[in-house]
Amino acid sequence: MTPQVEFPQIFDRCAGLDVHKDSVVVTVKVNQQSDTTRTFGTFTKDLKELAQWLLEMKVTHLAMESTGVYWKPVFNILEDNFHVILVNARHIKYVPGHKTDVLDSAWIAKLLSSGLLKGSFIPPQEIREMRDLQRLKKKAVGERISVRNRLHKVLEDANIKLGSVVSDVFGVTGWGIICALISGETRPEELIKLAKGSLKKKAIELADSLECRLTNHHKFLLEFHKQQLEQIQHNIDLLDRQLEAYLQAHTTQVELLETIPGVSHETVKGIVAETGFDMSVFPSAQHLASWAGVCPGNNESAGKKKSSRVTHGNKALKTALVEAAWSATHMKNGWLKDKYYAIAARRGKRRALIAVAHKILNAVYQVLTNAVPYQEPIAFATKRN
Repeated sequence: MTPQVEFPQIFDRCAGLDVHKDSVVVTVKVNQQSDTTRTFGTFTKDLKELAQWLLEMKVTHLAMESTGVYWKPVFNILEDNFHVILVNARHIKYVPGHKTDVLDSAWIAKLLSSGLLKGSFIPPQEIREMRDLQRLKKKAVGERISVRNRLHKVLEDANIKLGSVVSDVFGVTGWGIICALISGETRPEELIKLAKGSLKKKAIELADSLECRLTNHHKFLLEFHKQQLEQIQHNIDLLDRQLEAYLQAHTTQVELLETIPGVSHETVKGIVAETGFDMSVFPSAQHLASWAGVCPGNNESAGKKKSSRVTHGNKALKTALVEAAWSATHMKNGWLKDKYYAIAARRGKRRALIAVAHKILNAVYQVLTNAVPYQEPIAFATKRN
């Protein structure tokens, strides 16, 4: 049974939703005195019926768990008419005594009516669409890396040691040679004519690396992987163009973000696709850092600090920030680079990288909040001068 705990009343009419793939169990709580529970399907017509019922019950606030992707269709139908709170399942599942869908929804409603639920950040529609595109692009880039690795294995199997001479097998020279091999050209003296730039000086070494035993099977595999790469690149370009269309309305903010050391145009896409451009949804930079998972957690009891490891946070955002931090530490000079080496000497490189990612996210918050470009800390700027 649901624990008999009395909480203060915050919302007079609210509802808790226990969302599943094919059903939504809804409990409406009125003044903490009566509970009404109904179960709906998850087809659009069913969700519209749910919305109409909630309006008739004069419900103002709703809460539901972030169950996979199943919460999204429900949210899409309800967001226009109700204040919907999306709750991390870990925040409500550790309470014993509610083991059925009905009791789940009743417990969620009880916690909501008492104001004890902390809603997750749900970005506006535009940012949600950008997030979908950016994450899909990230996966496509990962697929491209996998296909390139498989193609490189085929070259090695054919005794082609192109990777031992060319730094980028898929650069202009490498790609030209691969296309020539597919077309049937295997003579090293002809293939080295495709060398560009500084590789022309390595003609002898390049010719040695191209002496091979290329079979029809190898040609088939090379052609197959080549077509895969071309299709993946086409998809990446398509996603990129769509992302750029979203960014056109925020040109000034994008340019301001690019003033932060380590933050490239690609990094901006990765950051704003997760956070959006409106920083007012986060109470402070510290809240944003905690949500992203780039600040130390707090675990203290009886005056003893047990752990300070970072929280899970938003993995996609954390990845983008760490990439930006890595770029910042490889710049010629700068406060972030100095900060990295100072922390790395005491705490290690991995913690130092997360610390720099934290600093970059703080800069993102300040840049977007105040609409000003990034500036090095005054103490560092004075020291340099």
